[in-house]
Amino acid sequence: MAVKSLKLIVLSVILLVPFIKTESQTTPKYRVAVCDWMILKRQKLGEFALARQINADGVEMDMGPLGNRVLFDNRFRNAVDANVFKHTADSLGVEVPSIAMSGFFAQNFITRENYVELLKDCFNTMEIFNSKIAFLPLGGCGNDWKKEGAMHDSLVGRLHVAGEMALKRGVVVAIRTAMDAKYDIKLLKQINSKGVKIYYNFQDAADSQRDICKELKRLGRENIAQIHASNTDSMILRYDNEINLPKIKRTLDRMGWSGWLVVERSRDVKRVKDVKYNFGSNVEYLKDVFLERK
Repeated sequence: MAVKSLKLIVLSVILLVPFIKTESQTTPKYRVAVCDWMILKRQKLGEFALARQINADGVEMDMGPLGNRVLFDNRFRNAVDANVFKHTADSLGVEVPSIAMSGFFAQNFITRENYVELLKDCFNTMEIFNSKIAFLPLGGCGNDWKKEGAMHDSLVGRLHVAGEMALKRGVVVAIRTAMDAKYDIKLLKQINSKGVKIYYNFQDAADSQRDICKELKRLGRENIAQIHASNTDSMILRYDNEINLPKIKRTLDRMGWSGWLVVERSRDVKRVKDVKYNFGSNVEYLKDVFLERK
């Protein structure tokens, strides 16, 4: 019964939201995605239809909660679910550029004994959806790793292992450190693996009053895997004076960077639960600026 229900949902979604992409269309330099856990659709089939409705090109899918579990609460270890989701995404023309391990916002990557197994779970899921970026936040690691010492060395060692694993799978682990560009460059050199890059986040720079454009230039094109193109929740991007999108676009153009701009937050606090308004508005503004729409 569960399989039949999923198939009916897929058919309904496809009929309601027609796929209009043609082979003659070229891939734009910049594409826009949204985080499924922030649009309240974490590993829910409706995330692809919602992405189409708000004109997003893709969805950054999450591996599911971690907490005290041994593995992520990841439904895509089930082949039936994985096939249904993949078919639905393809049918609607919605890509999955990245898979997030958001559980590590709270869990400590440095002390998690089975981190290799968790990485394998993520890489296996990425293979299903042809995703090339694994998002790894370091928010759950505390602060001791930020200075030289045993915790720092342990993190560097684990990230080297993660990067080498990623290279063998043809993907990249993109870390969010919340640190400045100078620190990130030094950290990447210490990790010493081309399989690890930076997942740049506008919010981290804005929170610390750092110049986003200067940081992007300092990091350099080759060190930036992907960008969370949003700020903390306060207002939508169009009205946010802390995020100068036209200037950021000019900077990225000059750098020769191309890739996915992923909306994580930037919700209007007066309408924080209005997913279509917040994420639809942010997707629209990002496309207005980066696709230079009139």
